[in-house]
Amino acid sequence: MGRVAELAGVSVRTLHHYDDIGLVRPSARTAAGYRAYSADDVQRLREVLAYRRLGFGLREIAELVGDPAADAVAHLRRLRGLLLERRDRVDATVAAIDRELAARGRGLRVTPEQQLEMLGARLYDVIGGAYTATRRTDPRIATRIWDALGDARTVVNVGAGTGSYEPVGRDVTAVEPSAVMRGQRPAGSARCVAAAAESLPFADGSFDAAMAVSTVHHWKDPLAGLREMRRVARRVVVLTFDTDEPGWQDRFWLTRDYLPEFADVLDGFPSLAGMADAIGARTEPVPVPWDCADGLFEAYWRRPEAYLREPVRRAMSVWTRVGPHAERRAVRHLGDDLASGRWAARNGDLTALASADLGLRLLIA
Repeated sequence: MGRVAELAGVSVRTLHHYDDIGLVRPSARTAAGYRAYSADDVQRLREVLAYRRLGFGLREIAELVGDPAADAVAHLRRLRGLLLERRDRVDATVAAIDRELAARGRGLRVTPEQQLEMLGARLYDVIGGAYTATRRTDPRIATRIWDALGDARTVVNVGAGTGSYEPVGRDVTAVEPSAVMRGQRPAGSARCVAAAAESLPFADGSFDAAMAVSTVHHWKDPLAGLREMRRVARRVVVLTFDTDEPGWQDRFWLTRDYLPEFADVLDGFPSLAGMADAIGARTEPVPVPWDCADGLFEAYWRRPEAYLREPVRRAMSVWTRVGPHAERRAVRHLGDDLASGRWAARNGDLTALASADLGLRLLIA
């Protein structure tokens, strides 16, 4: 054990602690009773320490390294993406500081927007590291999206993330601005271009179809991005959210009873009608299955305990946007209500539903 601790740069006490909490348990003991680490144990320790040094908490790390769908290669790709993102963010911050120093050196006024530029990382770069733990393709939602693509053979996936809903058997090009998300794309997935939705690097009519899944609300200019999709493809398919319906915040018990700040998250987001008009689209509701495999914000509407788990929340942009105070309050109140039975008393009728309309909509143009 001492040799392993020395190589890993941690104390023996740390290894004891990881063993005690079940995070890294050595596979064997020596005749003298000492812990003996196998090659697989060391590999797991390497992953734990790498995530730890990237700022993940032990509970989050346990979820990540315990994911049965992630092998050593998947963890390396995820870690590589996180490190690239950190490097890119440091480089961008240094560049922003240099620009401000140069401006101040010339006696120029620095605007508040310029001062905050160094903190302006894309939201996906904050939440993206946890995506592969909970954000997976749900086959029922995928079927709706793929059916809407029709006979399209060439498809551009805008704001593609890790590529969860990219259709098989078609020629797909992904567009993703975040290094974290690009770094987590699995081997063999579609080629991915680093670009933003608002300025797609393709000629008019380059694709049969353009798709965007649960990403429009992260774009700086959603309408401009939608028009770009319309420009480069003859068909457009977008999974987004409806805020047109009066009282839309009350459709989901989580936003109604625990997180009213959700309304502020989408303040200024274009109306569903406005987005549809921008590309000449029709809209279709997309119910969320009770056992939805994709850990989007509404996915656990019949499994409320999931929202108490840190790794689940970290893969949802809403929690980052509302801030830690609102998040802690919502989690505390939900936990209290689950323990006391109040949640079940208010929402017991949900247990009879196989799916729920919580505002997800397909735009099809």
